[in-house]
Amino acid sequence: MGNRIETLYREKFASSAAHYEKARTLFPNGVTHDGRFLEPFPLYAVKSEGSKKYDAEGNAIIDYWVGHGAMLLGHSHPTVVEAVQKQMLLGTHPGACHELELEWGEWVKKLVPSCEMMRFTNSGTEATLMALRVARIVSGKTKVIKFAGNFHGWHDSLIPAAEPPHGQGYDVPGVTDGVFGDLVIVPPNDLNAVEQAIDEHDPACVFLEGNGSRWGVVPVRKEFLQGLREITARKNVIFILDEVITGFRVDRNCFQGVCDVVPDMTTLAKVLAGGLPGGCLVGRADLMQALAYENPLGKKMKHPGTYNANPLSAAAGIAALEIVATNEPSNHANAQAAKLRGRLNDVFVDKSVDWVAYGDFSATKIHPDYDGPRPDSDDFIPFDNDYLQLDRGFGKELSHAFRCALLLGGVDWMGWGGSTSLAHSDEDIDKTVSAFDDAIDLLKEDGLI
Repeated sequence: MGNRIETLYREKFASSAAHYEKARTLFPNGVTHDGRFLEPFPLYAVKSEGSKKYDAEGNAIIDYWVGHGAMLLGHSHPTVVEAVQKQMLLGTHPGACHELELEWGEWVKKLVPSCEMMRFTNSGTEATLMALRVARIVSGKTKVIKFAGNFHGWHDSLIPAAEPPHGQGYDVPGVTDGVFGDLVIVPPNDLNAVEQAIDEHDPACVFLEGNGSRWGVVPVRKEFLQGLREITARKNVIFILDEVITGFRVDRNCFQGVCDVVPDMTTLAKVLAGGLPGGCLVGRADLMQALAYENPLGKKMKHPGTYNANPLSAAAGIAALEIVATNEPSNHANAQAAKLRGRLNDVFVDKSVDWVAYGDFSATKIHPDYDGPRPDSDDFIPFDNDYLQLDRGFGKELSHAFRCALLLGGVDWMGWGGSTSLAHSDEDIDKTVSAFDDAIDLLKEDGLI
């Protein structure tokens, strides 16, 4: 990292540096999530509210991590906080069924077009694991088709090919060759490749991540999703849409609602539980019967899970989804992100850097190595959506310095992407644009761009 950025960063976030020294004695790399690793040290937040989080020094940071995508309403939304506080007094874990799980489930069924029945889990990773196992039980087949770059959680069966580099094979330490033997990886946005893979491998199911690889690094358009639904229906292959990120965020009826597509099963998490831990698998009633003790298949998928549909997550989820149902959160977050993308592209031109901002809905992606035509609309996708050029890694030194430089300007950006929320104001956008302007100057001063 450049000397100027690191010096200023250490001065501004001294308490975070001290916390990190202790963290390194407790956690590998000093963090509890790979994405939070940052050199020379990560930010430690002591409070979060609205669009911001705060450190021990009182620095107010405009937050584009938004709880890894979960905080569509912004941090500590009063309605969600009140619901959780109320339930906290009544109990956190009765080890029994409870009324809140019914109300939470009713909201999910009301908002998600593909939901006939459901089962709650504790995370998105658990939801995709369940979806795959249900598909295998129902179909009697083992192979699964996924798209290169799509992330469906970190369990063995779907973590391969979740990130670049693409086209050179995928090595995932700890994942066995047997797992790889059941996985068929196809290029994104290629319907012909999907159809050929189905014909060749006779899979149990096809997985797709919402609107594209890792929240739209390689965007998916409505026409592709509709084409994929047509092929899987015609070939009688179970189609699973992973809406862990896009669910309730892009629209109250999720990405499937925007595209007028009904998948066989849908995985949900993040916004679903109002910022608390929680996931869900929803889908056709006949498929979900694989979880029932007595079902026509004569086979039951075992599904425990200590905190499934726990009352605190249910209370938060109910409070959040009632607000989500107005569509105001999605509409506002989407509009603010579009505004931000346009203004960032103006900054990149003014600063003469080969960067470009793009994305859909409430996501903004930054590509720092782009020399093509400038965006002419918000629907613009760099490199004509070529995933090999869009979905690739960037230099470690630049990536860490970029985030640190933005933090100096009061903005926390999630790697090379960020998401807006209901709480992000026009003033936040103005300050964010200014922070990008200053960050680029610092990166130039340190010789990184």
